Amino acid sequence: MSTVQSIERAFAVLKALAGGPAGVTQISERVSLPKSTVSRMLSTLEDLGVVEQISAGGEYRIGAGMIELAAAASPGRSLISLARPHLIELNRLLGEAAGISMPDDTDMFYLDQLTPVSELQVRDWTGTRIPMHAVPSGHVVLAHDDALLSRVAALPMQQFTSHTISSATALRKRIAEVRRLGYAWALEEFSDGMNSIAVALCTPNGKVVAAMHVYGPASRFPGTRDSEEIGELLMATAAKITLD
Repeated sequence: MSTVQSIERAFAVLKALAGGPAGVTQISERVSLPKSTVSRMLSTLEDLGVVEQISAGGEYRIGAGMIELAAAASPGRSLISLARPHLIELNRLLGEAAGISMPDDTDMFYLDQLTPVSELQVRDWTGTRIPMHAVPSGHVVLAHDDALLSRVAALPMQQFTSHTISSATALRKRIAEVRRLGYAWALEEFSDGMNSIAVALCTPNGKVVAAMHVYGPASRFPGTRDSEEIGELLMATAAKITLD
């Protein structure tokens, strides 16, 4: 195989993972390559740190090394590097998955996630784009941008569950609540059986750069814990992250 062909195939595998985590068979189908070839390429890419396996024998996702390279294309420190220690701390304190996402037009792009080991695991959304109206990470971004809120409110809103916000009136009501509280809760609005909370990550001048979120099974999160205290914890954690 020529060097150029190897690079082309590696790039195809990375593009296949841009849509979200996937296993060898699924990637093989997306790029029209034998599973044995895809498996070897993933092994090499994993050694280089540009992809990572979520669990032994499980799906692959875009790795921190690849995201670090992307971050280097623009000024400033890597958001992932800045946020990672705080995600670890949220994992420890809340026992649930914690991650960060960035606005991408009217979607949120999920950059990184840390998931603690537990009996009931949740999906890793790293590399996935989700419409802003459907997730609390999108709501905290919209709470800081009236023009963007008007754009999203004018769009058709996909119904992911029976609880998904699907009207401009309901969205504006939610955003008003987020502005009052400083954080956003979503109860089974994007995925059945999953609750989540998010706060905005802002620069010193108040510009929203990203969102930090925590989510877990509705059966235990927030559970008996006070939802306001969790919101205050996330806001305090976000305040520790200094963005350029």
